[in-house]
Parts: sequence; structure tokens; C-alpha cells
Amino acid sequence: MKKIAVIGGGAAGMCAAGKAASLGAEVTLFEKNKLLGMKLGITGKGRCNVTNNCSPETFIKNMTKNGKFMFSSINSFSASDTMELFENLGVPLKTERGNRVFPVSDKAHDIVMALKNYVIDNGAKIINEKVTSLVPDENGTRISAVVTDKRKYDFDAIIVCTGGVSYPVTGSDGDGLRFAKELGIKVVEPIPSLVGLTSNDTCCPEMQGLALKNVGVSVIDTTSENKKIYEDFGEMLFTHFGVSGPTILSASAHMRPMESGRYEIHIDLKPALDAEKLDKRIVSDFEKYKNKEFANALRDLLPSSMIFPAVERTGIPADKKVNSITQKERRVLVSVLKDFKLTVSGTRPIAEAIVTSGGISVSEISPNTMKAKKYENLYFAGEVIDVDAYTGGFNLQIAFSTAMKAAVSAAGNDE
Repeated sequence: MKKIAVIGGGAAGMCAAGKAASLGAEVTLFEKNKLLGMKLGITGKGRCNVTNNCSPETFIKNMTKNGKFMFSSINSFSASDTMELFENLGVPLKTERGNRVFPVSDKAHDIVMALKNYVIDNGAKIINEKVTSLVPDENGTRISAVVTDKRKYDFDAIIVCTGGVSYPVTGSDGDGLRFAKELGIKVVEPIPSLVGLTSNDTCCPEMQGLALKNVGVSVIDTTSENKKIYEDFGEMLFTHFGVSGPTILSASAHMRPMESGRYEIHIDLKPALDAEKLDKRIVSDFEKYKNKEFANALRDLLPSSMIFPAVERTGIPADKKVNSITQKERRVLVSVLKDFKLTVSGTRPIAEAIVTSGGISVSEISPNTMKAKKYENLYFAGEVIDVDAYTGGFNLQIAFSTAMKAAVSAAGNDE
């Protein structure tokens, strides 16, 4: 019976441990926290967007980095396989807007407990010890021992599933990247991805808490002839530091390298209306509020907290009577509503990022087995690898697909 160590009890770790044990391996899952799946338990605002109900081809298109590396894994264990796994583990699922898949209960805890039971029911052992190092043999071709803060262990194969460096309070504090560096394995230094963006524009704290739905969001790279590098439609949120929300988080994955002032966010507040139709809408509102001041005439057009920031950008006095506003001034208002611009100063700290971009270089890992090319019994899975994707369940699917591939390979059942 093959003895396998899985390091890290998150989504990838539990998946890998359960699968390897189901294949007949003697599996030990090491988790330094008292509880398994701490980060998984807070994903999706506590609901857990477990995967995206899409084809492998669509999945690859939603990768923001090293998508080709995932081809073998996602085709071996796809989103439909993930959904079948959780249904079989007793967690009914539902598909929502954007093909996002959640537990019917809307409780991430149900996903965590299902994976924990997957580990235990298949006979894997869980040890709450912190792995401090991986020791190579004298030839430097195998890992001969796993050392924890308590003792040394011997295993036939090791699967590292320690995550990235986001949300370190949950345990993702870069252990796996440190192991790799110590073993001479190339690591792409991590940066935040799917993270809130900071802006020095004073309108952001003025509008903090304002959530916009059904708006168009595009990103311009001002250092590349104002090239549009990203475009989306959906929800966003103004915060005390700048902006966040689904469209912004996805946009952040394209702002590489991040440099203060390099990127501009352009928000189309009325994407369903072209400039001409929007002008007609404004004329109608102005007629309705013809005896009101300009700012008060925008109450049907904009959320209340956004009125004065928008008015300020038009240059039109807030107290100017609507019936005296010129056609030229209306056109300026239209341009502000169709192109509300913010300059990005940076990102929030990597500790706040949903995922880490960076990690074990894909050049160091066989995509067909998840095995390290330098060590014949060392495997990697999940966020510790330098692959990432948009929001919408894709990043958890990366964890599940790579974990399954690593588990099958480590257990001696390479496909």
C-alpha cells in the first residue's frame, strides 16, 4: 500500500486526500489549523461558489494565466465531475447567473463538511501538525522525509496543497512556496489577483457602500496608446479605498504590472442607452423637474450618493435651474454618465485578495501528473501553482481538477 502525505487541508488538500485514499493509498493529511477548510468556509461570502457549470473549453477561456497548463486536468476532472462529486457526497447544488454553482443551502460549511467526510470516510488520517520542511534524499531526486513541528515522517509520495498567500489568517501563508524555494524549484513571486482596486479620486469615499448593478466597466492602459485591456458588464462597489465588486475583481487580474496611474477604469452608468437615447431620457427628466435645481433633477437617473460626484464632473452648478441648462451642458452630462472615469492608484494588500497570482512555476510541473519535474515523488495542486482565473467558481475548479490529477498520479494510477 502506497503511503501518501497531503500537506494542507483546504479545498485541494481534502480533495486530493479523499481521492488518493479511495484508490487504496494510505493517506495522511497534514493541517496546521485545528479545523479543515478555513478559507473554503468563507468563500463566496459564506455561500461557496463551488465551480462554474461550463465546458472545459469555456473554463480554459476564463483562465487569466497559464490556461494551457490546465488542459489535461480540466479534461480529466471537469466542472460536471465536481458537481457529481458533491451531489454524491450529499450536497445538492444549484446553478445561478453566470453559471455559478452553489450549494442549495447557500452554506459553504456544507461543502467543507462534505470534503472532510470524503477524507475520513475513505480512510485517510488527519494530523494537526505544521509541516516545517521537506527533506530530499542524498541523490536529490526524491523527498525522503516530511518534517513537522512535532516529528519526522517517511512517505512514498507527497502532495503539496498549501494554497497561496491570500487570507493568511486561514493558513495560506506561503509555506508551500517556501518548501519549493528550499528545494530549488522555481517560484513566480505572488501578487494579488481578484482584489479591490485603490483610487485617489475623492468621489470613492464619498460614495462608499454604493453598489451599482448592470453597468459597463472597461479598463484602459494609458502606457499602451490607451489600449482597452478589459471590458465587462455587471456589478461593482464603491468603497473607502476605491472600488471592488465582481467586475472590478475580474478587471484586477488584467492590470499587470500594477503601476500607480497606469490604468483607468471607465464606467458606463447607462449601457442600455446610447448617447442619443440617454439625452432624450434626460430631456424627459428635466421636463418633469423643470422648476428644480440641476442636482435635484437627477434623482431618477442616479443613486442619491452619486448625484453630487456626477454633477461636479459636469462643471454645471448644482443649483442651476434645470430650465436654463443648455443643450451643450446636457451633452456634457451624457458624456459623464457614459464615461465615469477613475484612475487606479494600486491594489488592496495581497492578504485581501481572493486568489494569489504566482506560485510554483508551471515549467516545474508536469501538467499530465502534477508531479514536480525535479523530484519523482513530489506533487503540487491548487493555488500553490501559478495558475488563476476569473471569479465565478473557476479558481475552486482549478483546485479540484489539479488535486484529482495529483491524487491519481501519486497513488500510482496515472491516466
